[in-house]
Amino acid sequence: MADTNKPSFPKTYTIGGDLTLNRMGYGAMRITGEGIWGPPKDRDEAIRVLKRAVELGINFIDTADSYGPDVSEKLIAEALHPYPKDLLIATKGGFTRSGPGEWHVNAHPDHLRKVLHGSLERLKCDRIDLYQLHRVDPDVPYEKTLEFLQQVQEEGLVKHIGLSEVNVEQIKKAQEYVKVVSVQNKYSVDFRDWEEELDYCRAQDMAFIPWNPINAGNIDELAPLKNVAQRHEATPYQVALSWLLHRAPNILLIPGTSKVKHLEENHKAASIALSDEDMQELEKLRQQGK
Repeated sequence: MADTNKPSFPKTYTIGGDLTLNRMGYGAMRITGEGIWGPPKDRDEAIRVLKRAVELGINFIDTADSYGPDVSEKLIAEALHPYPKDLLIATKGGFTRSGPGEWHVNAHPDHLRKVLHGSLERLKCDRIDLYQLHRVDPDVPYEKTLEFLQQVQEEGLVKHIGLSEVNVEQIKKAQEYVKVVSVQNKYSVDFRDWEEELDYCRAQDMAFIPWNPINAGNIDELAPLKNVAQRHEATPYQVALSWLLHRAPNILLIPGTSKVKHLEENHKAASIALSDEDMQELEKLRQQGK
């Protein structure tokens, strides 16, 4: 990197008061087949990615029963079980799948209980340390879903609880039932719709976990990213990830990939020290309404 200064952002974040995580994690959605359906094309490479993630010091892996479905969780267990003591494997429930690229929200307690037990079995765990509601179901009373989360936590099947794609009002409602330790919403340098939620999480000492942290369909068209990347002898993808680490100390990153090479490239983003001028230039992306 052109800039040899060390990044000023904190390297770790503690969720739930007891789980200290390196902020650069790994999202295990892409180790499945096309359309997040079925097994990966290169199973051996998927296993290598998971093993390499741990070798790099990543101790936060995010998955879901719907990735495959079931495929991602099974591969994680095959590659990494018995797990290192400091490794947090977070999973999610709240979708059913009918085919490649097909997602159907289902947060009914009966469905969630079934898939939670399935996740425990596939991951070879007695307890999920971070279980996240994948989506709020418009066809199920939110209170019923929250009562389920409260119950399984009391049963000891789940240690900590997180939410995904929720607004501040929905987070506050959930806090009436459980301690919410994390929120996973779509967010990136060029997608800022959840700014209020990020700020609320920071104030409440909750982790904020951006999904789609690098907008791959559009990132190469963003001039400010390219400019900053050139200054740091980095890629626009790496700068987009670094920006998130600089943006707020409660952000945990889970970039996903099916290739060891890309995993290593993503991980290097944590070594990029963005200057105030860099951050100001990247702020133009928000002003452009991207």
